[in-house]
Amino acid sequence: MNDEIRAKVDARLREKGLSRADLARATGKTPQAITRALNTGKDGGGQVPGIWAAILEALDLRLTVEAE
Repeated sequence: MNDEIRAKVDARLREKGLSRADLARATGKTPQAITRALNTGKDGGGQVPGIWAAILEALDLRLTVEAE
């Protein structure tokens, strides 16, 4: 994921009054997995899986997020 998407997810959590722990419970993931996904890190947490990155790049597409 890119920084724009991470920022939008964090902003949406704040809008809804939710924490990352709340998001972890709602998604059935661990808080650590959510933190890795939303932070940039040396382990590459939160990056688009390689196959999707290749597909998007080949088609000149960009992954974005917007509220419903």
